[in-house]
Formats: sequence, structure tokens, C-alpha cells
Amino acid sequence: MPQVLEFKLPDLGEGLTEAEIVRWLVEVGDVVAIDQPVVEVETAKAMVEVPCPYGGVVTARFGEEGKELPVGAPLLTVAVGSVEPEPSGSTGAAEAEPSGSGNVLVGYGTGAPPMRRRRVRPEGLSAPAVAPVAPVAPVVPVAPAVAVVPAASPASAASDGVRGPVAVVSPLVRKLARQHDLDLRQLAGSGPDGLILRADVESAIRSGAETPQEAAATDRTAVHPAGERIPLRGVRGAVADKLARSRREIPDATCWVDADATELMAARAAMNAAGGPGAGPKVSVLALLARICTAALARYPELNSTVDQEAREIVRLPGVHLGFAAQTERGLVVPVVRDAHARSTESIGAEITRLTEAARTGTLKPAELTGGTFTLNNYGVFGVDGSTPIINHPEAAMLGVGRIVPKPWVHEGELAVRRVVQLSLTFDHRVCDGGTAGGFLRYVADCVEQPAVLLRTL
Repeated sequence: MPQVLEFKLPDLGEGLTEAEIVRWLVEVGDVVAIDQPVVEVETAKAMVEVPCPYGGVVTARFGEEGKELPVGAPLLTVAVGSVEPEPSGSTGAAEAEPSGSGNVLVGYGTGAPPMRRRRVRPEGLSAPAVAPVAPVAPVVPVAPAVAVVPAASPASAASDGVRGPVAVVSPLVRKLARQHDLDLRQLAGSGPDGLILRADVESAIRSGAETPQEAAATDRTAVHPAGERIPLRGVRGAVADKLARSRREIPDATCWVDADATELMAARAAMNAAGGPGAGPKVSVLALLARICTAALARYPELNSTVDQEAREIVRLPGVHLGFAAQTERGLVVPVVRDAHARSTESIGAEITRLTEAARTGTLKPAELTGGTFTLNNYGVFGVDGSTPIINHPEAAMLGVGRIVPKPWVHEGELAVRRVVQLSLTFDHRVCDGGTAGGFLRYVADCVEQPAVLLRTL
């Protein structure tokens, strides 16, 4: 007899607590192999294909495309055992023992899967192609798949603001409540242990009473004019939360300087010309600026730090993990070049190219978007000269670079047309004073104006 196992949304790491279903890669009735990707989800960090640790027949899927699920919520159920494909060369039907995945994510690992006994309708396995996407009861658990807790009363939910688990097992009940904009936390269930039943939701719909959620929506409409509403979730939501936290917690200050980048551009042209045909990728301006930043941070390590607010300590970090801002169709992301302080200009450039391509295709891993210690923001690609960057929390500083354009400039006592760039440094005033920030920015500007200055630190 096949055993039905429930696969839950695993912890994708980096502190992520939820993910949005972008695209299902399997249908109910499909046969899946161990570690086969079954769903594509979008987190606040990146797009991720989630592999299933079990092999067998998909008996149910939970969640429609576009829906957000918390970590630990059921994704799908798989019937394993005799329904698994027979090994090649096998002469008889052998029932395979359930086995865990070797390609693990945080939240499940190798070894035997949890032994959850489920009963499966025989017809669900004999004719899987016609099974519904979200059947009412494709799997009947011995115990509820989620812990059932008594539903909080409207008064207590409004007073404490706690968003705990809801006493609902059926996905259809959740869907019905969602369609009618009902907050299940405001309903008292009539089932065992306060379980919210379909009849409870239908009764609330028939009553026509305005729920607290509807009242809040009415209040929002009264304050804000009608218009298109775009949810702050995924990458956009993560960026919004981080920027708001940065403004809320960090006492930042900004200083800027104009620099003559003519010699830097000439040095770049000479580097690329010296390489010759087939010498590899060209050296980019961003790679040169990144290398200059690592040299400047070696001189001014105060800016390669973070603040531990609870301990009231400044933590100076031993290595430079350099983030750089990249605009993609999914929004602004900041990939991180690991150990930039130990890399050459060419190595930094190659890693920037790789990460940029991954950002554009949505294949960046969460670990490639976290752990930065300093950020370089080249907003000159948008055709603007200056900006006041917002620090990428919990870092202590960000260098902004405007466009490099011909401008009148006094060079060696003569008025000339030179390639000029504006550099902006936003820094956390807790980690250093203006003298340190000014010294850092001046050193960067000196390296831009006279690239030979950089040779002294190589």
C-alpha cells in the first residue's frame, strides 16, 4: 500500500519566512523523482526552484500561483512506495522504501522521511490525470496537518495584534474566506477545539456584517484616493523594509566631491588595449571603482563595519564583501562580491559580470544577496549626476557614483574639457566622524584622478 507523505515549504535560509508561488512545475497525478524541482517560488531575495525530497505520485498541491506561503506550510503530498517507477531491468513490481533526499534545503535533510500515515483513495492513484488540482480531501490525515488552536475572539485579536496560527484545516475554507475578504482570525469556529468550518465562513458571509478587515479597508479608501494598489511583497517589499529600517535606525550623513576621471578612463582603455584579442572580458569602470573602494577601506576600516545596537558596540569586519546595486525587472537587488579585498581588478570584474547576469535571469541564490559589508552604487547608468544614497542596512556606508561626462574643468592651470564624475559617500555617523568619511572620499577621488596612486597599495 503506498504511503502518502506531505512535503512542506522548507526554510530557504537567510532568515526568510515566506515565499510566493510563481509557477508549479508538476501537476496532480505526475510521477516525480527524488530531488526533482516541483515548484518555482520567489522570496524576498531571489527566485528558487524547490526540489521534492520524495519520489512518487503527486496526489495534491496546496496554494495557487501568486499566493504567498509561510515556511512550514504544506506544498504538496506524494504517494510513495509501489507507485514509484521500477528500476531498469526489474522483472517484477518491487515496492520501494521511502527515502530522503540527498540534495537538501534547510528544513529537511537526508535519511528517512517523517512517517506520517495517510489514507489515499485508490482511484486517486489509478487515474491521476483527472485528479483535481486542490481536491477537498485527497489525503485524510490521522491527525490534522497543522496544529489546531482555538480561534481568538475579535476583541483579543484586536487588542494584542498577534498573528498566530488559524484553526483551519481545509484549503477550501481558506479560499472561500479569501474570496470574500474575511479575516479568519476574527471568526469563532464551531468545530472541535474551535476548528473553523465552511459553515462558519458561509454564516459570516450571509450576515453581511462588516468585519474589522473590511472596516480598515473602508478607512484606507477614505484617506487614500482610489487607484491601483500594488502589494509591497517579494523583492519590492524586502527593499522597502530595509530602506525604512535604515532611515529609522541609522543617523546617516552625506558628503560628495567632483573628480576628474579623464586619467581613469585612459587607464582603463590602456588595460583593455594591452589585453589584445582573446584576452578575456574587458575591464569595466565599475570593476576599477570596486578595486579603488577595497583599497580605501583598507585605509579607513571604520567604514567597513556594523553597529551592534543591543551591545552598543561598533563591530569592525575583517574582510570586505562588496555589494553593488543592480536594477532588474524584479526590482533593485544588491549582489555581493565575496572577499573583494583579496581579489584583483580582473577577478572583481569577472564576479560582477557573473552576478549581474544571474540577477537579470533571476537565478541569484539568497546567499549571493546577503552578507555585504560595503555597497557601491553606480547610479550614473541612469543618466544622473548625483544622489544621496540610503545605506544598505546593517552596513555603515555606501559610495554613490554619478555619470562620467565631459565638463569644463581647470586642468594644470588651464580651462579644459575633462571627463568629470560626482562621488557621494553616505555614512553612519556612529562609526566615524566627518574627518574619516572625508578622508575616505578624498582618497577615492585621488585614485580616480590619478590611478597611479592606487599602485602604492597593490
